[in-house]
Amino acid sequence: MKLLSMIAAAAVAVSLAPTVQAADLTGTLAKIDKSGEIVIGHRESSVPFAYLDENQKPIDYSMDLCAKIVDAVSAELGKPLNVKYVPVNPKTRIALMANGTIDLECGSTTNNLTRQQQVEYLPVTFVTGTKLMVRKGSGITSVKDLAGKAVALAQGTTNERAVKAAAESMNIDFKVLPVRDHAEGMLSLETDRVDAYATDHILLYGLMSKSKNPDQFEVVGDFLSFDPYALMVRRDDSAFELIGKKTLAAVFRSGEIDAIYDKWFKPLGVPQTDLLKAAFKLGALPE
Repeated sequence: MKLLSMIAAAAVAVSLAPTVQAADLTGTLAKIDKSGEIVIGHRESSVPFAYLDENQKPIDYSMDLCAKIVDAVSAELGKPLNVKYVPVNPKTRIALMANGTIDLECGSTTNNLTRQQQVEYLPVTFVTGTKLMVRKGSGITSVKDLAGKAVALAQGTTNERAVKAAAESMNIDFKVLPVRDHAEGMLSLETDRVDAYATDHILLYGLMSKSKNPDQFEVVGDFLSFDPYALMVRRDDSAFELIGKKTLAAVFRSGEIDAIYDKWFKPLGVPQTDLLKAAFKLGALPE
């Protein structure tokens, strides 16, 4: 009986032990294990991916997915973790990841090859592209109508490059109002400082939904870019990256992603596209 009790106690101890030993940890996992804290970089006004609720807590689609990864990291290390939230914007998010300030970026960031020189990405979580938001009745239906107009563009974004490239190809001149983030871009349009705000189409719909007068605005034009969103992690840190990939693959494989998606996108009337469904299938790697 005493031997059985000892065996049972040993089994319980093993089940609660961390998956890896502290001596084997490197990179982000070692940093988190030592501090007992994981640092999440989040956007403040990227509806419906990451924004602040009435209690100034970051919530939304990307935050829900990141919470799954935090749980997985906690299980890997065998201990509860404190979560620290750090706000980021288009100008700071890459630098704060590259310099080690944040461990996981949860927002609306496009994965492209240029950025992969500094950071790495987990599997695609959304697919969108650049469009314009204007006031109804403005007469603006696409980039070709921007000649002599003022356009708000968030600095350091793929959208900024896409709009400028499209205008240049059409030999169109327009004025640029640089803005820090989506909230500032929306405010500049609401206060008539600009004639249009350009960013990813899903974010434009999210901004309209939070506007005091959503019926005054509309999203127009063809897609000017292809923007696959993904959660951002550090470059050259395969152990931490693998935890993120395994976590998302399980969410995609189980179909849990559909409930998370509907929670945030259904109120906006934005269904999953065939391209996004394909991305989820590709990300649902077998164990």
